[in-house]
Amino acid sequence: MLNERISILIVEDDPDMAELISDLVEAEGWTPLTAPSAEEAAIVLSRETVHLVLVDHNLPGTSGRTFAQRLRAQTNIGIVMVTAAGSAADRVLGLETAADDYVVKPFEPIELTARIKAVLRRTIPSLKPERESEREHEPTSLKLGDWSVDLKSRRAICRADPAKSLTSAEFALLEILAETPNAPVSRAHILDRLGAESERYIDRNVDVLVLRLRRKIERNPDLPRHIKTRRGKGYVLDTDDGETAS
Repeated sequence: MLNERISILIVEDDPDMAELISDLVEAEGWTPLTAPSAEEAAIVLSRETVHLVLVDHNLPGTSGRTFAQRLRAQTNIGIVMVTAAGSAADRVLGLETAADDYVVKPFEPIELTARIKAVLRRTIPSLKPERESEREHEPTSLKLGDWSVDLKSRRAICRADPAKSLTSAEFALLEILAETPNAPVSRAHILDRLGAESERYIDRNVDVLVLRLRRKIERNPDLPRHIKTRRGKGYVLDTDDGETAS
């Protein structure tokens, strides 16, 4: 259950905005922690157990984007970018580099909390709803090119480059596609499973995630062998060239 045991680190240099987000976090029963800079956030992370980080894009000193990139290189903790940079290019770049999701200021409280909940469910397995009966015939492991993926333990290892890793959002997308291998999955279904609430982000969010995942697991992302597009139907995880185990 999404309760008070969940700690959210808010990295925001504007005291009023930090207080507003803290109130929203606390209202959901979570524990808010705050830091006005990336440097102070790193200190909090070294001392506290944090389940998700909300990062302002424009921080003093080390930028929010750079901080998120460094954090992603060290951990798979959930990252949500909170930003006033509203252009499509800024939002896509934020997702491609590190963040699991983003919300643009000014935002509706319900949108921010919905996105936090969605990322928490993706990054903390115990928060996922039970669907064991539906998963009985799903594969538990995959071999996709250089990647070995254990869906049960949520681990993905690239044999060619062990330093590579999948973000929580990328792994969540792979899980969704793996539920029905070799069958098309619509963007709307993917969005629903990822927990996104705002229709204006539907196509771009899913397409960006697919692009990110292809760049990591495909040897030639322009000619994908594993994650293919079915025009008008969605995306397919093609396991015919790989191996699955159930």
